[in-house]
Amino acid sequence: MSQKSITILGIESSCDDTSAAVIENAKIQSNIVANQEVHQSFGGVVPELASRAHQQNIVPVVNEALKIANISKDQLDAIAFTRGPGLMGSLLVGTSFAKSFALALDIPLIEVNHMQGHIMAHFIDEGQKMPDFPFLCLTVSGGHTQIVKVSGLFDLQILGETIDDAAGEAFDKSAKILGLPYPGGPLIDKYAKQGNPHKFKFTKPKVDELSFSFSGLKSNIIQLIQREEKKEPDFIKNNLVDLCASIQYTIISILLEKIENAVKKTAITQIAIAGGVSANSGLRQALLDREKSHQWQVYIPKFEYCTDNAAMIAIVGYYKYLDEAFSNSSTTPKARFKIGSL
Repeated sequence: MSQKSITILGIESSCDDTSAAVIENAKIQSNIVANQEVHQSFGGVVPELASRAHQQNIVPVVNEALKIANISKDQLDAIAFTRGPGLMGSLLVGTSFAKSFALALDIPLIEVNHMQGHIMAHFIDEGQKMPDFPFLCLTVSGGHTQIVKVSGLFDLQILGETIDDAAGEAFDKSAKILGLPYPGGPLIDKYAKQGNPHKFKFTKPKVDELSFSFSGLKSNIIQLIQREEKKEPDFIKNNLVDLCASIQYTIISILLEKIENAVKKTAITQIAIAGGVSANSGLRQALLDREKSHQWQVYIPKFEYCTDNAAMIAIVGYYKYLDEAFSNSSTTPKARFKIGSL
């Protein structure tokens, strides 16, 4: 590896968070995230509003990232950006800015797959133990649920993924059914800590051993509530914490059952999690429990690297820079962008 200090600006704009980060070699110097509260009243992300907010946020966010890192734009060696997957309008803002900025500074442009970014957040150097290759990574977010076999920094293979809803989507849809505001996943996690996870039973999908399905869970919850509200009009209010605990228990059970299947199939016992749902306290604890009971080595990212952030884009950019894997100015965003098509 080069001994030269390499400084890269990472830009993330795949959904509703505008983020910029500065990385020097593998160490994060700044990681700024601007959230978009405009979506809360709509109960979900509105793509048009998201892209408009990115246009408003991206310049001040990049300025703040450079300021916190205490560097000028002329000290940057490359610009890394999220090419996809994500919302097309949101991706266009980040892609256009990155291309223009790299062109103006006459430095390399590096495209990054958002999902690879989540996985490689584990390689941000903060003195922690990092996974050895190969390892399995459960990537769980609002838009994706996958088990990925990671054999190298750029050698990733999807072993299984959702055939319908993602785990994060299941959390948010369940929360909406319960009348909780968006984003509801963190609220389910909060209330679940006070409830009985075995109070209500929900059916688990019958799909292939490494595939996921969460669409049926929503229907199952609605059916239960409709049935119980006929007997008890305030059923949700009177059972909210137990409903949250039972829903969370079911989703986590499905995730861990699939991971256990993947371990049996691959004999790999190094397990990492990534993505927004990896911030869920129940999932984190369940994995730590299995580290003891199943003799796994478990890797859990810091909270700030779970949800969408530019630090994870910057770390991929750093390793791609070392590999001289640069993009050209004709690159365009891809709303659907599978790991492996890098």
